[in-house]
Amino acid sequence: MSFASSASSPPPDFEVASAFPEAVRLRQDAAAGDWTSVRQYVDSLPQGTDRAFAVRVLAEVPGVEQSLRELVATAPDDVFALTVLGAREIEIGWEIRTAARAEDVGREQFAAFHAHLREAEKRLIRATALDPSHDAAWAERLNTARGLELGQNEARRRYDRLAAHHPHHFTGQARLLQQLCPKWGGSWQAAHGFAQECLRGAPDGALNGGLVAEAHLEHWLELREGRERTEYLRQPHVHAELVEAAEHSVAHPHYRPTYGWVTVQGCFAALFSLIGDRARAAAHFRALGNLASEYPWSYLGKPADAYVKHRDAALAPG
Repeated sequence: MSFASSASSPPPDFEVASAFPEAVRLRQDAAAGDWTSVRQYVDSLPQGTDRAFAVRVLAEVPGVEQSLRELVATAPDDVFALTVLGAREIEIGWEIRTAARAEDVGREQFAAFHAHLREAEKRLIRATALDPSHDAAWAERLNTARGLELGQNEARRRYDRLAAHHPHHFTGQARLLQQLCPKWGGSWQAAHGFAQECLRGAPDGALNGGLVAEAHLEHWLELREGRERTEYLRQPHVHAELVEAAEHSVAHPHYRPTYGWVTVQGCFAALFSLIGDRARAAAHFRALGNLASEYPWSYLGKPADAYVKHRDAALAPG
């Protein structure tokens, strides 16, 4: 069943560039092989910006690996080029693997996936050796650690190296949180504990509180549909933790939208909707306008349908 948007509400917009118009320029310059222009933009970002966002936008440009490989061949110590090429190799690998559970991924898929991740790892190890403070390179190495199944200790070691220079790095924290979930060899105690650690350590108004919502969403998804999921969300401490996390992050007076804000607002909107707290869900939907990201809505069904269903219910009069 598909849910059409109401006449007064536009359909959800999943295009990254709608929230961050600079993504258009980054894609165009990368597709044209104009790495000088790309580098000028990334270098112009304010200190403390989560540069993993820009690297991920660039890594999703089809065919960009060709010009990057040429660039790295001529400038093997170019940390930025090494990082983007590593991220692109990861992107290609995950496209081959798909988001399916491990038991549904074929042997040849896994072989190709791991080959691309090992190639990425070589580039990223060099990048972090040349510049140990490069946030995007360490954030990508958290992806390779997970995909190559290097284990909890190695993932945490990499995160600690990132956090030594960037203590509240949202992308890095989100990637370690995935590693800490049971599906990647962790535990719910570790995942929820880390999310709380990120919330407590971050400045008021920062996105990091959104990790509390991500941990609960991941936990909810792993339960059996129906009663188990409903009972999980009905626990008073779950609602209380989400309220606290929202109030310290995207609902705080100091909050300003930064890279990742659409996903964080979406996670809170989704969870408050599932819990039945329409008033708080509505506040997050209003903050989104019609902007959306595939995650978290892909966890709730077809992303566009799930978004419209829960938004319209939250914003309905009465």
